[in-house]
Amino acid sequence: MASAPLLALKEPAQLNRAYIFPGQGAQAVGMGKDLYDQFAVARELYDRADEILGFRLSRIIFEGPESELQQTRNAQPAIAVTSIALLRTAAEVTPELLARPAYVAGHSLGEYSALVAAGSLPFDEAVRLLRVRGELMQDSGDRNPGTMAAILGLDISDCEEVCREAGAEICNVNAPGQVVIGGRREAVVRALDYAKARGAAKVIPLSVSGAFHSSLMRPAADGMVQPVATAAIADPIVPVVANCTAMPVTEEVAIRHELVDQVCRPVQWSRTVDFLSAEGVDTFIEFGPGRVLTAIIKRMLRKSTCINVNDAASTQVGL
Repeated sequence: MASAPLLALKEPAQLNRAYIFPGQGAQAVGMGKDLYDQFAVARELYDRADEILGFRLSRIIFEGPESELQQTRNAQPAIAVTSIALLRTAAEVTPELLARPAYVAGHSLGEYSALVAAGSLPFDEAVRLLRVRGELMQDSGDRNPGTMAAILGLDISDCEEVCREAGAEICNVNAPGQVVIGGRREAVVRALDYAKARGAAKVIPLSVSGAFHSSLMRPAADGMVQPVATAAIADPIVPVVANCTAMPVTEEVAIRHELVDQVCRPVQWSRTVDFLSAEGVDTFIEFGPGRVLTAIIKRMLRKSTCINVNDAASTQVGL
């Protein structure tokens, strides 16, 4: 499993289809337990992750406590393992999924799941890297305390101006009118006041352990340089739309740069969806707990087909 691609994706490609993978916040105690109980291929992945990490991540995923699963160092590999187990199981149940999608993409840590799906990153490497990434980001949050908040109903230029005035930063551009900002707590609080004054429909402080995808994560990004440089990364067999640029990456060197940069740069999810739509993608399949990404896409692209594969029952994908 460490060297062979997780999926033997086949031609012809499905040029209207993209596989997408969620990021942190999608986790829930008990996710994937039905997969583990019903499918040997999923059980193998959870057991392998436990072996790689040297502790029972699967116990935390299936049993909690929630406070332990929510820790960034646990949540990141937990979501990826569950997402990949859902993809691998669905491909076994629905062989049509082995036809190559036009693109894959993931939100933040979901980019690692996308790289596994694209044959660029071995499953073992993804689990190891995400544990390191989670630890580094958790440590950066402790050393450089910060927070995040969502601003709804303002366009990106207004949010950028609010951040400039308040000393905060744009962290995720999820959809038109849905932007997440971050920074020092006082800067974020100030930015939310400014956003409300500019007419924001709603502002929502987020319960997070740090200002992810902001400059406060620079120590974590620096810490990822060596692990990413020595990881077994190959050219993907399916283009991966990068978080930082919302453009496809097809070479391993570019992927190594992306995996470092995306720790402290904004996730350009709205632009990613726009790019995929412009490329003719109209069917999005989200593999992972929850349904956050497809909910965003459905609001942006009302005529798109959005499919969630988030439990054992839904692995029998209707295409």
